[in-house]
Order: sequence, then structure tokens, then C-alpha cells
Amino acid sequence: MTETFVIAQGGGPTAVINQTLVGAVLEVRKRYPGARVLGSRHGVRGIRDTDFVDLSALTEQELRLIAGTPSAALGSTRDKPDMAYCELILSGLRQAGATAFIYIGGNDTAGTQQILADAAGGDIAFVHAPKTIDNDLVESDHTPGFISAAEFIAGAFVSVDLDFRALPGIYVGIVMGRHAGFLTAAAAAWQQDEDSGPHLLYVPERAFSPVQFVDDIRATLSRYGRCIVAMSEGVTTEDGRSVVESLVPPDRLERDAHGNVRLSGGDLGMTIEQTLRDGLPGVRARVDTFGYLPRGNVSTINATDAREAFEAGAFAVEAVGRGGGSVALQYRDRATVPQLVPLSSVAGKTRHLPDDFLAPGASQIALPCRTYLDRLLPRRFQLAKPFV
Repeated sequence: MTETFVIAQGGGPTAVINQTLVGAVLEVRKRYPGARVLGSRHGVRGIRDTDFVDLSALTEQELRLIAGTPSAALGSTRDKPDMAYCELILSGLRQAGATAFIYIGGNDTAGTQQILADAAGGDIAFVHAPKTIDNDLVESDHTPGFISAAEFIAGAFVSVDLDFRALPGIYVGIVMGRHAGFLTAAAAAWQQDEDSGPHLLYVPERAFSPVQFVDDIRATLSRYGRCIVAMSEGVTTEDGRSVVESLVPPDRLERDAHGNVRLSGGDLGMTIEQTLRDGLPGVRARVDTFGYLPRGNVSTINATDAREAFEAGAFAVEAVGRGGGSVALQYRDRATVPQLVPLSSVAGKTRHLPDDFLAPGASQIALPCRTYLDRLLPRRFQLAKPFV
């Protein structure tokens, strides 16, 4: 019987998600000559609607060009299938003659694969291949997409710090990350010295107080004459609600199809601006919401990130022969290697910044976090110390 692989991409695009796609396609050609590879448009929705791209028909040169292109070439989806939806997906897979389904995405994607694997009864191999700039998949040291996005963030905050040395004031950069603060922590990866920004970091793992926020900034201004802040869009107050929910009027809140408060708009930024105006009147302040800019930026595609994403896709095909599961990037013996773990170990779970990555009693990263970032994000620039 001719093997048929179906591959889809889910969740937020990244700079290297297509490396994983192409890594899988080329590995199928190597291990299963003559096999069909179908790409599902817009994630599992394409399987449900039998909307496929025949990836088998593409040349290796065409595939390599796709691999080096950011964003999800097949299109993505935020659909979070329930059992009824999964039955439609299974029907679509069987109609396509699928013997394996590789789904590239985050923990929700792993959850979908778990439901499908349980329902299929073993006639199709289900593999989750990792992807997320949030770096929040359990079992992984880091995730494909994170390094490229983190380099964007690290470089942006180095640049902003130099800008605000020249013209002092307050700068707040709001960074993606609903539940985990890894990407926000990356803002401190390329700090030049202890005087450099970001001076303050606020992440979902620590409760946020607007009053303390203003006090922290006031103290930082007193010490440095300027204050650079990195803030996760998912920061929460003491009651566990996101700051957006706590400070934005209910009639202005937007929610997605799953009931999650929309964090990527400008409401949080406008609220923080107002907090600064009220608490520190007359001080020059700027709030920027980075939004989607870091996650698929063509100018910050990291070569290590691209290679690891490709290898994760190739390993996903190996995982098919082992019955399926979730691909995790683990750090062993000073090297990052893909490993196969059960879908249940990843599905629906969130990896948070470890407690020791954050300085106790201060809105800053600690030495273990800096060591971790130094390993993943070696410095790319040697900069002069400004006179101011």
C-alpha cells in the first residue's frame, strides 16, 4: 500500500515553521520512496474540507525556497477541535487515505493529536511537531521559532535603550506571551551592562500591581535618569486576571472563539500610557505594542533556529515509524537533540519561566535565566559605551 502523509500547520506562524514542513517532506521522500505527501490548507480545517496541496509534486528546489520563507506556507488556524470536529477530521484523513498525520504547532495542537490518536484506534500514526515563539512547551528545552523571535526582541531593546540614553524618558515595550514570559525575558539577553535596559521586566509568572509598577519606574528614573520596561501582554494582577481585563472597561474587551481575552490589540498599551500619565505626569513616556512583528520577521531568521526546526520535521517522520507521539527538543551533552515523548506529556500543558529565572523581590531576570539566554542567543553585536 502506498503511504500517504498529511501535514498541517496550526496556531501562530513563526519565522521557521516552514523549515519543519519541508524537513518532514524531504524525510518522507528519503524513508518512503513513492509516498504521497498532502499539505492541508489552514490546519485541520483543510482536512475537514478536503482542501489539500500535493507537496509530492514539488521539486526539492521549490521546497527549499519554501523552507527559507517565514510564516505558515500552508496557512494556519486557531480552531480548537472538540470530539465532533475531530470525527470530521478523521473522516477527512481516511478519505485521503492517510497513514500518518503530522501536525506542526503548540500545546493545543498536541491536544488535538491526542484526541485524534485516541479516536482513530491505531490505523493512523499521529505526530505533533513543535512550534511556538512563546517557548512554552513542556518536555522541550526550547521550541522552534523562539530563537528567531527572541533575537528580534533582544535587538529591539538594545536599540531602544541607546535611544533613551540620548533622549531620556520612559519606554515600555509590550511583548507577546499569554501565559509564559520567556520572550519578554529575552529583552534582557543583550544588555550591555548593569546600567542598560530593560531595567524592569513584568511577566505572567509574577503578579502585576499598577501601583508598584509606577513606584518601580519612579525609582529607576531616580537612579538612571531613564527607564526601559519589557512587559508581557499576558501579565496578570493579584486576582489572576489579565491586566487587560482588570484595567480595560468590559465593553471594550475583545475575546476569541475560545473565550480568551484578546491581548494583541492596543488596549493594554493605551491603558499603560494612561497609568504613566496619571502616576508620573510630565515625564516623557512611550509605549509600543510589538504585536506580531517578532514572530515571523524575515530579517531575524536565526540559522540555528532554522536548522533545528528542519530537524524537528525530519524527526517527526521517524516518529511515524515508532507509532507517533510528540517531538521535543531537549538539551543533552551540550547539544540540542529531538526526542519522542508521549502526546499526553505535552497536550494542553504550559511550560512557565522557572522560579529561579526571576530575581526574588525584583522585576529582573536572575543568573540561571541569563545563562540560558546566553546559550540560545549569543551576542551578535559589539557596541560602544555611550557618553551619556
